[in-house]
Amino acid sequence: MPRPSASQRWHLLALAAATHTFAAAIPFSSMPVLFKEISEDLGLNLVQVGAVWGSVNLAGVFVALIAGLLGDRFGVRAVLGMACLLGGVTGGLRGLSGDFVSLALTVFAFGLVRSMIPINVHKGVGIWFRGHNLGLANGIVSMGMGLGLMVGPLISATIMSPWVGGWRNVLALYGAVSVGIGMLWFLFGQESVPPKPGYVSPVPLRQALPTLLRIRGLWLMGLTLLFRMGSIMGMVGYLPLFLRGQGWAPADADGMLAGFFAASILAVLPLSVLSDRIGLRKPVLFAGLAAATIGLGLLPLADGIMVWIVMVLVGVFMDGFMAVSITMVQETAGVRATHSGAALGVVFTISLLGASLSPPSGNSLASISAGLPFLFWAGLSVLAAVTLAFARETGHPASKTVDLRHPKN
Repeated sequence: MPRPSASQRWHLLALAAATHTFAAAIPFSSMPVLFKEISEDLGLNLVQVGAVWGSVNLAGVFVALIAGLLGDRFGVRAVLGMACLLGGVTGGLRGLSGDFVSLALTVFAFGLVRSMIPINVHKGVGIWFRGHNLGLANGIVSMGMGLGLMVGPLISATIMSPWVGGWRNVLALYGAVSVGIGMLWFLFGQESVPPKPGYVSPVPLRQALPTLLRIRGLWLMGLTLLFRMGSIMGMVGYLPLFLRGQGWAPADADGMLAGFFAASILAVLPLSVLSDRIGLRKPVLFAGLAAATIGLGLLPLADGIMVWIVMVLVGVFMDGFMAVSITMVQETAGVRATHSGAALGVVFTISLLGASLSPPSGNSLASISAGLPFLFWAGLSVLAAVTLAFARETGHPASKTVDLRHPKN
């Protein structure tokens, strides 16, 4: 298949960013602010809410590696098209839930297909923009994710739910949009198969996978993201409920979460560019972990404007951390572009364990003290820094700026 031109890469990058926004992020991030309405409708307690929130990431544990393998085998166009279609259907089915069990099952089903999206989006980016600007390209699609994570909490409970008639119709509407994104992939998506002089056929996957599993750097990045995602996902699911319990108005509590993601959107590209410019990845990641540890540790003591300051501090690194981490995985010695989907699948499988187990674990501590879950999640950030310290730097020292329209491969 012919390699996409420079302009086509821009279009693919835009579609990939939109996929993150409308198919992966908004249907996902709308849940925390809808939990108040959902819990009242279905009679859920706080631990059950945490279990439901964790189940979407628990599902990813079972399919993350498969998602990467499918992307390597069938290409990102086919996998993303099908994942968006099925994600729309399963996301809409969440609105038909009548109790805790049915909600947990439909959210789990949604998580199975949703988890295929980020892995294959970043796999495509890794092929289209492989080179010194890989961090910047990953930053752009991560900004798409951040935009959706911000918009979901901002509009879902206070605007969309009253407008369309409740949380069930909100989830159905988001599902329909995801189906539309899937159709765009089938109509306009392209692969990038860049044969060059001296090109060597890729190692068969059955031989490559055992090799990937022996790469120490992938396991260290997986553990780093396990603690990091556990920390952030736990906080995101609990924060609106915590603030409402502290007497905040619903719109203000939901707006706080949206502000957290807004800070991430503003910072993701500067952090990605900074990482490319200095040729180092780990300093950016350590800064993000330090901000999360300090911010989450202070959150139980904060009030009023201090809550905003703390959440901006933590949010600045949210998507930037993921973009640089994924770039670091793609640059890890032994990871080839032809099997980058499998490599990302290995890392996401490990990391999603933290994202699934952390919310109910942290929420359960609220029965002791409402602020204690944040201290638990701050501790996870410390553990992430410990594992990251053992990972090898993958950046390109003294890398020079390359025009994104003509990336090296």
